[in-house]
Amino acid sequence: MRQITKKITTTLIIAVFACAVPASALVGQERGLEVAENKSTPRGKKDNDQARAVVIPITPRMRGLKVTEPRREEDFIVLGNLIVREDGEERKILSIRGIGNTPLALAVLIQDDVVPSVSNEIKAIGEFIRTLPKDSRVLVGYIKNGSLQVRQKFTNELDKAVKALRIPISSTSAAPYNPYIEIREGLKRFESLPSGRRAMLVVTDGLDNSRGARSSSAGMSIDLQRAIREAQRRSVAVYAFYAPTVTGTSYNSILVGNAQSSLEKLTDETGGRAFIQGTTIPVSFEPFLRELGESLFQQVAVTFLSTSSDKGFHRLEVSFERPGVEVDYPAGYTR
Repeated sequence: MRQITKKITTTLIIAVFACAVPASALVGQERGLEVAENKSTPRGKKDNDQARAVVIPITPRMRGLKVTEPRREEDFIVLGNLIVREDGEERKILSIRGIGNTPLALAVLIQDDVVPSVSNEIKAIGEFIRTLPKDSRVLVGYIKNGSLQVRQKFTNELDKAVKALRIPISSTSAAPYNPYIEIREGLKRFESLPSGRRAMLVVTDGLDNSRGARSSSAGMSIDLQRAIREAQRRSVAVYAFYAPTVTGTSYNSILVGNAQSSLEKLTDETGGRAFIQGTTIPVSFEPFLRELGESLFQQVAVTFLSTSSDKGFHRLEVSFERPGVEVDYPAGYTR
């Protein structure tokens, strides 16, 4: 990220350790302006006649910083002023919400035809869900046969969400046309939730082979692009754990490369991360889950005021004043 010297009045203090801390540790937050997120467009008035509040998920990261003990409030780092640019123009920040132990909305989707060894990771995923902040909401679903099987709608009863997890079928009979149709369907489930911190974890091979080898390319998959736009519209950061499937495509290096590139595109452009360990499933998901926990701990929901009246895609740039701070954020959004 480029070093930015221009200052704004909003200052963010962000934790770098994956543990729960008081939400009050977030300073410089313009609480009185948060109501702008929930204002609806007046009936009969066109969107392009007025400015609107836009919410995006961002995750700051310090290069080379290690997680160490003890984990205390004093272990916060002042990252400096936060700057958001839309189409090259700096925008006013209305609010910065969420840090550490503030609630999170998380959808967990598992592709049903992943290799059998993924069954050994279900317990770890369940334990991860239990570590989420109090009042977090979790949805559990399975990607299969061109449809999304929702086993648990969004609930703040974390044990209930954990019990909804099951061992994947791990059969070609459960193979979807491509996972991005169901990922998009899962993203639509965020519609009924209040604005705030949002994320999705997908365990998938990331392969769209519905229209032949051509559609498997990250730049050619129509459904991948639709899923990205849906995530950006819903302010959801998508995280992906790569896992091969029983269909045998893992033996085709070209298809695997295309699939992993698609997952990287999905996560990069929505403000999340792709966790990939070669072409095979990792020995354990636990290292992935630890890193994911740290990322979600640091994630905040930023609301800025967009004054652009143009419809279509609007590119975003997010940075901090402090050198060495990297930021995961969505590439933009479509109006």
